[in-house]
Amino acid sequence: MQANARRLQAIAEEDFAQKLTQEHWSKKEILGHLVDSAQNNIQRFVRAGYENRPHVVYDQDVWVAAQGYQNYPTAALIMLWQLLNKHICTVLNNMPADIYSRLCDTGRDEETLYTVEFLAKDYIVHLVHHLKQIFNT
Repeated sequence: MQANARRLQAIAEEDFAQKLTQEHWSKKEILGHLVDSAQNNIQRFVRAGYENRPHVVYDQDVWVAAQGYQNYPTAALIMLWQLLNKHICTVLNNMPADIYSRLCDTGRDEETLYTVEFLAKDYIVHLVHHLKQIFNT
């Protein structure tokens, strides 16, 4: 996590905020999307401990636009991303083992059920995918 944070900090502000088109996210907005993803997954993980099939869904484009990540201070955004990911680790480490098999509903119109374990693993895949986009690898 620390190494990726340093890599993010090394990106020039101009490159971090550049948008190829209005429809495409900048690297900064991609990082903001990862912040949103972390927040939504924290909700799922915590609520699965006391709710049956928590329903947590979000519209990623609306969230990114509403939070104004394009104009967010870069250093603060990187720190927020880093802290939320550390918090996810804490939440998952403190979670009783039986919660990993609980189901969460991530769908908008119909039930789309995934176990907490699947969502935790998928979060990492999602995180790596977007970091590769940011780092152009």
